[in-house]
Amino acid sequence: MQLKIMPKKKHLSAGGVPLILFLCQMISALDVPLDLVQPPTITQQSPKDYIIDPRENIVIQCEAKGKPPPSFSWTRNGTHFDIDKDPLVTMKPGSGTLVINIMSEGKAETYEGVYQCTARNERGAAVSNNIVVRPSRSPLWTKERLEPIVLQNGQSLVLPCRPPIGLPPAIIFWMDNSFQRLPQSERVSQGLNGDLYFSNVLPEDTREDYICYARFNHTQTIQQKQPISLKVISVDELNDTIAANLSDTEFYGAKSSKERPPTFLTPEGNESHKEELRGNVLSLECIAEGLPTPIIYWIKEDGMLPANRTFYRNFKKTLQITHVSEADSGNYQCIAKNALGAVHHTISVTVKAAPYWIVAPQNLVLSPGENGTLICRANGNPKPRISWLTNGVPIEIALDDPSRKIDGDTIIFSNVQESSSAVYQCNASNKYGYLLANAFVNVLAEPPRILTSANTLYQVIANRPALLDCAFFGSPMPTIEWFKGTKGSALHEDIYVLHDNGTLEIPVAQKDSTGTYTCVARNKLGMAKNEVHLEIKDPTRIIKQPEYAVVQRGSKVSFECRVKHDHTLIPTIMWLKDNGELPNDERFSTDKDHLVVSDVKDDDGGTYTCTANTTLDSASASAVLRVVDVPNPPFDLELTNQLDKSVQLTWTPGDDNNSPITKFIIEYEDAMHDAGLWRHQAEVSGTQTTAQLKLSPYVNYSFRVMAENSIGRSMPSEASEQYLTKAAEPDQNPMAVEGLGTEPDNLVITWKPLNGFQSNGPGLQYKVSWRQKDGDDEWTSVVVANVSKYIVSGTPTFVPYLIKVQALNDVGFAPEPAAVMGHSGEDLPMVAPGNVRVSVVNSTLAEVHWDPVPPKSVRGHLQGYRIYYWKTQSSSKRNRRHIEKKILTFQGTKTHGMLPGLQPYSHYALNVRVVNGKGEGPASTDRGFHTPEGVPSAPSSLKIVNPTLDSLTLEWDPPSHPNGILTEYILQYQPINSTHELGPLVDLKIPANKTRWTLKNLNFSTRYKFYFYAQTSVGPGSQITEEAITTVDEAGIPPPDVGAGKAMASRQVDIATQGWFIGLMCAVALLILILLIVCFIRRNKGGKYPVKEKEDAHADPEIQPMKEDDGTFGEYRSFESDAEDHKPLKKGSRTPSDRTVKKEDSDDSLVDYGEGVNGQFNEDGSFIGQYSGKKEKEPAEGNESSEAPSPVNAMNSFV
Repeated sequence: MQLKIMPKKKHLSAGGVPLILFLCQMISALDVPLDLVQPPTITQQSPKDYIIDPRENIVIQCEAKGKPPPSFSWTRNGTHFDIDKDPLVTMKPGSGTLVINIMSEGKAETYEGVYQCTARNERGAAVSNNIVVRPSRSPLWTKERLEPIVLQNGQSLVLPCRPPIGLPPAIIFWMDNSFQRLPQSERVSQGLNGDLYFSNVLPEDTREDYICYARFNHTQTIQQKQPISLKVISVDELNDTIAANLSDTEFYGAKSSKERPPTFLTPEGNESHKEELRGNVLSLECIAEGLPTPIIYWIKEDGMLPANRTFYRNFKKTLQITHVSEADSGNYQCIAKNALGAVHHTISVTVKAAPYWIVAPQNLVLSPGENGTLICRANGNPKPRISWLTNGVPIEIALDDPSRKIDGDTIIFSNVQESSSAVYQCNASNKYGYLLANAFVNVLAEPPRILTSANTLYQVIANRPALLDCAFFGSPMPTIEWFKGTKGSALHEDIYVLHDNGTLEIPVAQKDSTGTYTCVARNKLGMAKNEVHLEIKDPTRIIKQPEYAVVQRGSKVSFECRVKHDHTLIPTIMWLKDNGELPNDERFSTDKDHLVVSDVKDDDGGTYTCTANTTLDSASASAVLRVVDVPNPPFDLELTNQLDKSVQLTWTPGDDNNSPITKFIIEYEDAMHDAGLWRHQAEVSGTQTTAQLKLSPYVNYSFRVMAENSIGRSMPSEASEQYLTKAAEPDQNPMAVEGLGTEPDNLVITWKPLNGFQSNGPGLQYKVSWRQKDGDDEWTSVVVANVSKYIVSGTPTFVPYLIKVQALNDVGFAPEPAAVMGHSGEDLPMVAPGNVRVSVVNSTLAEVHWDPVPPKSVRGHLQGYRIYYWKTQSSSKRNRRHIEKKILTFQGTKTHGMLPGLQPYSHYALNVRVVNGKGEGPASTDRGFHTPEGVPSAPSSLKIVNPTLDSLTLEWDPPSHPNGILTEYILQYQPINSTHELGPLVDLKIPANKTRWTLKNLNFSTRYKFYFYAQTSVGPGSQITEEAITTVDEAGIPPPDVGAGKAMASRQVDIATQGWFIGLMCAVALLILILLIVCFIRRNKGGKYPVKEKEDAHADPEIQPMKEDDGTFGEYRSFESDAEDHKPLKKGSRTPSDRTVKKEDSDDSLVDYGEGVNGQFNEDGSFIGQYSGKKEKEPAEGNESSEAPSPVNAMNSFV
């Protein structure tokens, strides 16, 4: 017998008392080790009610353990069963199990009876339950003649089954000849007894094969009753059948086939009684007949039906309550109702109880001299009787033992000795059954032993309970202590819990709980200890959970599941769909952290769960995938209620593909006028499947429907059938009717034609009508074909007309249209504006006034007035140019306007003309005016020539736009030092008739910045700026021109006349002569002498040629912005001495930089130059001059 004891827990007190486990004198959760002497214990036995299959051998189980191993014996029907005398009966070796061989010969019924097994050794005897052995039986139905049943429509019927009594009872069901279960409903159902009940019969119940089947599960056989024939007929058919078949037909039911209130078919009467045993399933049944079919309701009087244990079966005709107890006793009422009334039946339920344990006796292990108790406490209804046996013998007649005392359901032991060892049986029985339990008393003297394996390693997840086992045995009962570490003291902190079976529990294990724990068991006979090890692991967590996803069908979706775990544990990632395995489909792919589903289909929707499993724990997270798509197209389009101007369209929606349909779009095709072109007709809510559509006449309609959801729009449905509406007169006239003349004597009437859909019938035409607005003329009308224009000729110029365009077809006219106003054609205006006046506002702005022309002279729509103005000549008689007229138009009826952008100090003339849609009228008389002076523009150019040691000469051209009479020029200049700082500013006034000026007494080799502008009586104009440098050239020879359009004085010092320089040149010439001689000698000897390399190797650094990037020559340019006016030239830049200040590029050629130089090159590319006298050079522009190079310039070309 397996012993199960609920463990007790002992918590440490807050006072820190050592954790020592003082257990009671009963080992409740541990077995006695099998190597110790102990009485027998039954470990396995056959059930009390043992139904066997008569076709197989009989096996009656009885297994037991004990030391020494027990021997077995059997009783049958209360007497000793001598198995040695029956050759068909054997006992398994080392076991008490009986095997009865009835397959070779013999019958199972021969061995039917009550068996009991006894297992015995020197310490006592244990007995099994009484095992009632019965062979199963599946008898056949008795033969019977079943007459056909004829019933009137609406009557009630019970088809009896009455199956044969078998063992165990058969399972009943009704089928037809084809082994198809007969359909059941609230009207037709099978009762608990197997009968088939009809509350009322219908003609479709007519059949000849109502067959009741009985299935015997134990023998896997099915028995069949004879088929029953049922025919349901009307009243007239019933009368004829009674007369013809009175002798051989059975008639059921005397009740009328008319509607009637319910009555119960089962149970009978108003009250009944039901008894059930505790723990079983209580089944209550009420089946009623009536017409219409009654409905069954259940209530419990003075109480509620238990919510979690109540179930309705058989269309609520059966009430079931599971695991019934005494509290379920009481009155239950079933109510049958239909439209004509109700009927009640009360079932009184009594719950009895076979014996059940309150406290079952447990094995006792005592040491000599100890005390103990065996308790056998049971309950039942009625109260069970308790009886004791010892070693299978009633305790009343067993040998007396002075150490025991019986007190009802308890045996008290005191001062036991080894002879007190025995097996005690407790029997609790009442009329509904019995309980039998074996419990031994084993008197032993054993030192402690620990049964848990040494050095067991426990691995626990952090923050979870840790249970460290210390299974032990000893007699007397040992005390248990736990220690942590090799030198630790007994555990006495209240974070620990000690269980009766020796287990140490750490309710919340932390990282610092890791270590070695020692369990010590002690009793008076000795001590035992054992070490176990505890490791705390980090929990497995899903740090990135899969997320809810909504994807469109055919797309791809990815779920991420990122796991964090203890580094010593290797997780296994598993993906589930709806708690099952993923589909075996290549569209599903997984890697370490992801599940990817490609080409998503509708069936892929569901809950996806990521589970990470380790050997110690697991973690999981789920996400829902919703597969959506545009809806499937609607179908089954149908046209109903077809009227002249409306029709009702109905359809069946397609699948919404998991996204609710928000609306339906209806389109139509006009096969008569626009075949193949679908137009929008209407939209309705997504909950509608019907639309009332307005129609136009003379249209051959087809309709189609599209569904739309949040994903998009479905494909169109199949087109509906065509529906041609009748023709009718047009219900609208053309739009955009206008009347405008293209010539002075015509009126062009235009309109937007109706389309075929709007024509409402065949023969579409237009009635065009017109008359003058201001007059009493009658309407003039003409009917034209389906065009968009009609021209009325011979009209007066620009006269208002009233115009109408009316549609008509073969059926009739459209409604009378509203008249619109138009005008006949325009002509050029006849009169010029008069009284033109000009007021000069300032030097660039004038205001013009004029008188309006008479409206009739406009002869069209007045669009405005147009001013033509032009400059006749400048007041300064300069800059005569081709006359260019400018035009300004002023819209509407304005009679004045401003002329901006005039040139100061100029003569202008203007005239004014009126403008209509046809064009301009005649010009007014020219009116002249004069603009006052203004400030001049900047001088056209500025150049600096003839730089000397202390002077610079400036030349310039006057402003291109003087805008008045120049009074003078203003020249401002200031020096710039080596740090680019500006010196004091000097002002100088120059007469207006000058174009050249020389500044004297300047500092040598100094850069100056010049600001130059002209001035009229109004004020100064824009300035031009330049920079230049004085030189130390005593001869006054200017440097070569090096910057096209940039003027700058050279900073080079002319040292050619210095004595030291002449001596240096002589030395260089002598050195060159020597080198040439050496080169000549070597050449005569056949060698090669690179002259240039030699020159480079021996050249004096002071006479090395200046390269172009040395900064000796540079570009000079003007700066137009104020910010650039004060930027000095870079230090050391080249400055041409005689160039105009224009932004043109120089060729930077040797000819430009050294005029009059006849240069030659020797064989190795070295330059040998001679100087000649000054050579004139033709200027590139008229204001340029030629100049001779200085020796320094020539030297600079020596490269």
